[in-house]
This record gives sequence, C-alpha cells and structure tokens, in this order.
Amino acid sequence: MFDRVLFISNRHVYRRLLLGIFARKQFSSASKVGDFAREGLDEAFKVLDIMISKTSETVRDDGNCHRRLIQGCMQDLLEIGQQKCSADVNKSMLSNFESDFDRISHPGMSNSLLFLELHKRGVRMDDSSVSCIVSSCGNELPLDFGIQLHSLLIKLRFDMSVHTASSLISLYSKCGQLLDAYRIFDQMPVKNAIAWTAIIASYAQHCETEICLSLFILMRQSMLKPNDFTFASVLSACTSTALLGLGRSIHCLEMRTGFDTCLHVGNALISMYSKCGSIEEARCVFEKMLHKDLISWNSMIFGCAHNGLAEQAVHLLKCMDGENVKPDGISFLGVLSSCRHTGLVEISRWCFNSILKRGIEPELDHYACIVDLLGRAGSIEEALEFIKNMPMPPNAVIWGSLLSSCRVHGNVQIGIQAAEHRLVLEPDCAATHVQLAKLYAGIGCWNQVARVRKLMKDRGLKTIPGYSWIEIGNAVYRFKAEDGSNSKFNEILNVLDCLGEHMKFLKTSMYNWTLSTKE
Repeated sequence: MFDRVLFISNRHVYRRLLLGIFARKQFSSASKVGDFAREGLDEAFKVLDIMISKTSETVRDDGNCHRRLIQGCMQDLLEIGQQKCSADVNKSMLSNFESDFDRISHPGMSNSLLFLELHKRGVRMDDSSVSCIVSSCGNELPLDFGIQLHSLLIKLRFDMSVHTASSLISLYSKCGQLLDAYRIFDQMPVKNAIAWTAIIASYAQHCETEICLSLFILMRQSMLKPNDFTFASVLSACTSTALLGLGRSIHCLEMRTGFDTCLHVGNALISMYSKCGSIEEARCVFEKMLHKDLISWNSMIFGCAHNGLAEQAVHLLKCMDGENVKPDGISFLGVLSSCRHTGLVEISRWCFNSILKRGIEPELDHYACIVDLLGRAGSIEEALEFIKNMPMPPNAVIWGSLLSSCRVHGNVQIGIQAAEHRLVLEPDCAATHVQLAKLYAGIGCWNQVARVRKLMKDRGLKTIPGYSWIEIGNAVYRFKAEDGSNSKFNEILNVLDCLGEHMKFLKTSMYNWTLSTKE
C-alpha cells in the first residue's frame, strides 16, 4: 500500500524525469535526427521499465495510474521531440542542405517511433493519443505509413472512434485520396461536428465545390451546428469557384450563429469577397474586424491586387508598420503582383528594395513579378539581364513571362531564347511549342517551324483551351472560345450579332455628329 501511495504522489516527478532524458539529447547534423529520437526514447523507456516493473503487483493493482502516466509522457514527448527536431533540422538544412537532404528524417518521425515503441511494449493508448499520431502523417510522413497505421487501428478497434476517424479523414485527404476519406466518414457510426468539418474541408481543399456544399447541407439537415472551421471551409469552396451569392448566404448564416468575430472566418470572408470581385464588401469585413493578424492584412493586399487596385495595396503595406504588424514575403508579393498588372515600375523597384532592406530572402515568385513587370513595360533587355543576375536558377514561370512579353513587343531573338530555356524545364508544354513555332515563323525560319511542329506531333502534345465562367442567378456557367456545347449557343451568337450591329450604329452616329459640329 505504501508503494502505491508513493508512486501516485511522485508520478509527476517521474514524468519530468522521462521528459528530461528525452530533451537532453542533442544532435549536430540533420543526418542524426533519427538517432536522436531513438536514443532519447531508449533512455526514457529504460527509466519507465525500472519505474514500472512488468512483474510488479503495483502495476496490476493500479494500472489506470500507470496508463495515465504513460499517456501523459507520450503527449509531452511528442511535443518536445517534434519542436526540437524541427528546429534542429531547419538549422542543419540551411548549413548543409544538399549533402544531408536525403538522410533527413521527417519532423514527425519521432512521433511514429514513439507510437511503435509503445505498441511493441504492449502499452494500450486511448483514441485521443492515437489521433495525435495520425495527424502527424500526410504532410510529414508518406501515405504508406498512414495506411499501415490505419490497419493497426482497425486491429485495435480504434478506427471507428470519432477522434481517430476524423484524423484518418484528414490523412487521406492530404494524400489526395478523397474516396478513401469519404468511405471512412460514411462508415462512422456516430458523426459529430468535427467529423463533418473534416470531410467538408477535404473536398473544399480539392476544389470539389458541389460535393462540399452538398455535405454542408446534409450536415445542417442532421441537426448538427456548424462550427467556425466548418464555415471557413465552405467559404474557401465559394472562393475557388467565385460563388458570390452563395458566399453572402454563408456570411449571413455565420453571423446568425455568432462566428462573425472569429479571426479565421473573417480572413476567409475577405478572400471570398475579394476574389469574387466585391472588393468593397471585403474592405467592410476587414475594417470591422476587432483583431487583425498578418493573414488578414495579406488577404486584403491580395484582394486589392486581384482587383487591380495597386495603389491601395501599397497603402495597406505602409499601414502595416503603423499597426505594429511586420510584413513578410507574402505581403510584398501581393504588392508586386498588383504593380505588375498596372505597370507601376518605380513602385515595384521600391518594393523589391524594401524586401532586401528588411532582410527578407526574395523567392522565385518575387523575381517572377519583376520580370513580368519589366517585360510588360517593354524593357525586355533589362528583364533578361535581371534574370541573369538572379542568385538562383529561374523556373519555367519566369521564362514563360519573358516569352509572353517578347511576343507582345515583337522581340523575336530573346523570345526564342526564353522559349528554348522553358522547354528544357517543361518539355511537354504544348503552349510553349506553339509560341516558339510562331516566333520562328516571324523571322522566316521555316525549317525550325517544321522541327517544332514535328516534335509536338511525335509527343502527342495539344494545347489545353482556357475556360471562363460567369454567375447568373444561382447558377455558374463555364465556357470557352467557340464552345458549341452550350445549349443556348445560337441565342448567344444572336445577342453578339445584335451587340455588334449596335456598336456599328453608335460609331456611325458619333462620326456623323463629329462632322456636323466641325461644320
């Protein structure tokens, strides 16, 4: 009895001892991440074996206390291991990226090692602990490990638990396996708001808008109340397909349920309204937010950029300093993106120099904006020189921007050079082949034109047509150039013909009015 009381009173001390052993382990390079996790776990479990003997009567009498101790240690070890591994891996990647990359263990690998070790020792965990392990898969661990873990959960009869099943839904969604994710959801005997949100978010992230909205309707019909994350997921689905009317309805619903003050819901509303073309409603949401984080400011900046309001985007960037919000690379990217569509070359130069002064490392997207801006402004040679001075190899997007600018401004030589470079990076891009053939035809190199055309034919390359869409009433219509699949195609042509005749009439009337005023 005394041993039992002593163990219960000191179990927090033992827990700290386990954590201390695990946290003391250090490693100097990324190649030792796995060794760190393994050595730390080995020493921690040695203490656990000493503390809890398998033959002890105390363990059999007080198994619940031991189980709570082990689960508490596991949760804390997961947090310490993941934070420490992530920090040291980042440092090591910066110092010796190329040589150590293939040997770097994933930050979540310590989680899997801990889970497997506990399972091997016969320690039974609850569903919340297992769902924590499952959540580390998908982004950090390969799908194969997640499938094996799922099989083990079925064996342990944890797969139908609400927490574990929701984590499995997210796991398969992150790996692009939406059918498997829905199969798990459909087989759940009990579904709560977390499970519904997980499956709705899965389809929203993959732009399956109709299924996402159908699931949201079914959730409301099941008498379950959506939470703030549910609304954020549905709003992202409306954003991807520009469903402004539906987005407004969702906004009204979340105001009625009291989630309009949630920060991430407000950020989702800003993105939805701005990308659907209603920048004033986006600004109204932004100004009414009680608290704004970096994502709020970036969403508003990109909203202005999306609607061609470059000066307002620059104004927001300058206001961030006054609100004690430090801009990051995404903030400057939004401003650069807005400037390139409006031809604000000097403001873009100031913005790019500000990135360097603040110590932010420009990424390929920042360089792509500058190249596109210079190209649109007709400074083709300066854009090419800018590419040559980049500290990193240009990607296909940068060469494609330069190629498009050369086509507009008729710079054939640099255009051919840009097209050849892009084809090295994307040899199966049919659009680049077509543009290269046109450039060669522009200077009379018909042999090269034939060579490019033959290459396209041999590889079976065909250009993919671009689509546009418009929302009329409660429906969204998608169409492309010379699209005869629309049932009202003939009516559309008749309207276009009427508009053409009306424009000709207005032009003639304006010409006659100009002549009469001169007389």
